[in-house]
Amino acid sequence: MQPVSLHDLMSAVRADAVRLDDREQRVPRLAIDSRTLERGSLFWALRGEQHDGHQFVPEAWRRGAMACVVERQANIAPDGPLLIVENTVTALQEFARWYRQQSDALVIGVTGSVGKTTTRDMLHAVLSSRYAGRRSQKNFNNEIGLPLSLLDLEAGDDFGVFEMGAARIGDIQTLCQIARPEVGVITRIGPAHLESFGSLDNIYQGKGELVEALPAEGFAVIYGDDDQIVPKIASRAKCSVILAGEGPGNQVRATSVEFEAGCLRFQVDRMKFSLPAPARHYLVAAICAVAVAREIGMDRQDIAEGFENFAGQPGRCTIERLQQLTIIDDTYNANPLSMQAACQTLRDWPGRSNKLFIAGDMLELGPASQQYHYELGAAAAESQVDRLVAFGEHSQHISAGALAAGMPPHTIAECRELDSLLTVLDCWLEPGDVVLVKGSRGMRMERIVDWLKKKGRDVRPDRELPATARAVA
Repeated sequence: MQPVSLHDLMSAVRADAVRLDDREQRVPRLAIDSRTLERGSLFWALRGEQHDGHQFVPEAWRRGAMACVVERQANIAPDGPLLIVENTVTALQEFARWYRQQSDALVIGVTGSVGKTTTRDMLHAVLSSRYAGRRSQKNFNNEIGLPLSLLDLEAGDDFGVFEMGAARIGDIQTLCQIARPEVGVITRIGPAHLESFGSLDNIYQGKGELVEALPAEGFAVIYGDDDQIVPKIASRAKCSVILAGEGPGNQVRATSVEFEAGCLRFQVDRMKFSLPAPARHYLVAAICAVAVAREIGMDRQDIAEGFENFAGQPGRCTIERLQQLTIIDDTYNANPLSMQAACQTLRDWPGRSNKLFIAGDMLELGPASQQYHYELGAAAAESQVDRLVAFGEHSQHISAGALAAGMPPHTIAECRELDSLLTVLDCWLEPGDVVLVKGSRGMRMERIVDWLKKKGRDVRPDRELPATARAVA
């Protein structure tokens, strides 16, 4: 964060001060976790569902906080410097909005149902080959994470690329009011957070708020191979819109696409590109990055150099090759579109190794959950995986879809409990297997990946399935 004076910060958030002697001293950084607070930082007490930062104000003072931002209703004893506001979350957003307005950096917003983080990281890698810039960290894409990400901008930054998440209509609009993006990128859209959005049309409405927020002099890059995105979203823009994809209707079109494990190659207007990628579906992020880069004047060499430096995030199709096992860790989250991509990843995996898909429940899909899990099972069967382990409350619906699509019953197992799932794997794993693990965040699928890593090459395919796991036979 570029240091700002307490006076400017107080003006931006309309704060009252208690026991603050010098309002011209500069804030070098802020912290929302007292455990990571550095001496001289400003502590911002936020209320969450599981915690209340006001409880840690005394600890923040002990650790050397220059002051603490607190809510008036919290009635914090003034044992140290305080900045008092009505609502600390709202105040954080107001400060981030003011801070962003002091920056000349080109702000790029990224949203969609799948591929937001990959696209964000791809854009950052490509643009960084020529310019200085920042990106959202971790999964900082909501009403708290986005402001914190904006506050990472420094005086010398040319750009900032920020992920924007949404669970209901209005979420993206709120984030855009804070970040004021000049460029918007929309990846694939599908049934994610359907329970809170209510319908697929509402998801399109919500995601399209990014395009509506862009200024006339800005531009939007939209994945153009989705027949729903273009008519439902592109027409809402008052700026120029660039369609990117593989189809002939795209202004930025990927052709001659080739994928082998670990490398994606394609061409745009006869310019060749290649990048390290664990799956073919990374092409969506790559072609969107090319579209943005070309629009701001970057040449082929700059873009190609940026692709070489791209590295994906853990838990997002991360490949780990052990001595006798290949693990594809796609555990970060899941929805119907990303599950389809996972099936395609296994379908396209080279070689003759056995392919095992561990599919956990997809959460927050509302009344349509049963149907989406049934379709997931069908997609797994059609991708010709050798074995399918369905995990969670919807495991029976996944297996039903796989059976209906022709997958042999003895290659499917349903597991409600983690222990039974691990016993199934203990029975089924064989040397050389490729195992893809995916499910929604709440399923904690990373536990399975951890077990697989520890398991190593101790495989015993001749054991019987446990009684708590149902082999679909």
